[in-house]
Amino acid sequence: MTAEQLISFARGAPSLDIVDIEGLKAAAVRAFDADPAGVTAYGTSVGYVPLRKWIAEKHGVTPEQVLVTNGSLQADAFLFDHLVKAGEAVVVERPTYDRTLLNLQNLGGKVHQVTLDADGIDTAELRRLLESGVRPTLAHIIPNYQNPAGVTLSLERRRELLALASEFGFTIFEDDPYADIRFRGEALPSMLSMDTEGVVVHASSFTKTVCPGVRVGYLVGPAAMIAAIAKRATNLYISPGMVSEAIVHQFCVSGDIDRSIATVSAALGERARVLAESLRRHIPGVRFTEPDGGYFLWIDLPEDVDVAKVLPAAAERGVAVVKGTDFLLEGGDHSLRLAFSAVTVDQIDEGVRRLAAAIDAVRG
Repeated sequence: MTAEQLISFARGAPSLDIVDIEGLKAAAVRAFDADPAGVTAYGTSVGYVPLRKWIAEKHGVTPEQVLVTNGSLQADAFLFDHLVKAGEAVVVERPTYDRTLLNLQNLGGKVHQVTLDADGIDTAELRRLLESGVRPTLAHIIPNYQNPAGVTLSLERRRELLALASEFGFTIFEDDPYADIRFRGEALPSMLSMDTEGVVVHASSFTKTVCPGVRVGYLVGPAAMIAAIAKRATNLYISPGMVSEAIVHQFCVSGDIDRSIATVSAALGERARVLAESLRRHIPGVRFTEPDGGYFLWIDLPEDVDVAKVLPAAAERGVAVVKGTDFLLEGGDHSLRLAFSAVTVDQIDEGVRRLAAAIDAVRG
């Protein structure tokens, strides 16, 4: 492999070799054959109705509790817009997804970051924050294979978080696009499924299980909230893309989705394992939690490594990474997020070698 060929650990997207192109083509033909009127018309702001029903059944809720959106990022945006007013407190993980930070700050939310460890958000630290008088509207949580940290919220912490939401009167926003991409360990129940108090709103997506190009995500919440957001969606764009949602529906009802999940999970599991081995081999003093699923691995480097300097040095050597500071209000100067989803196994070791050379260069 030549140095000119960029190896990118920067982008959380699957490589083309694990996307079921043939299955999607067949699902598209079935969608147009089965429902030409539904696929080609404007449709409704709640999304393609048969897909909405399929999602409701998957989560054990009524269709009135589901809104299908253009990707889960739009589900996030709708919910933030609906719940977060300027000046109100919101809780996010430390670190958290960079666009979440940006969107909440743009709305004028007062963002409080609560530490993540290997078991997810530190619920004891969150309790201290709440007992100090902070009253958040919502807590944004990525429970499975978190972006960027790769960690999973433990069952015990899920229970504690639900109890805190009930006691202190905030909404848990369970942002869960990675849940199905599990390659180790046991699947944990969603907080949505554990919720008896109506404190959880859940979002997910077909981006990670089908492909990013479909731009199909969804929101599950109380019917009244979903109706209010659907009204807003009508005014914004009348309806989301019926063609892509109908294709996803056919892909799901045929069972192709299960094969796709198995393919993606197996491929990413191998990539994560090889990446962890390469990091241990080539970068002395690196620390990380190996993920059980998802797309990302977060590394902490020794204190004398400034990631602001690593980035350009890595780019010069043909490897792209994302600096930890992007995911934090403060700190992250010695951390990087590595996405292993878009790199093939034969690129990983070479990519880590290049990264190691960049780190050596900025330390030296």
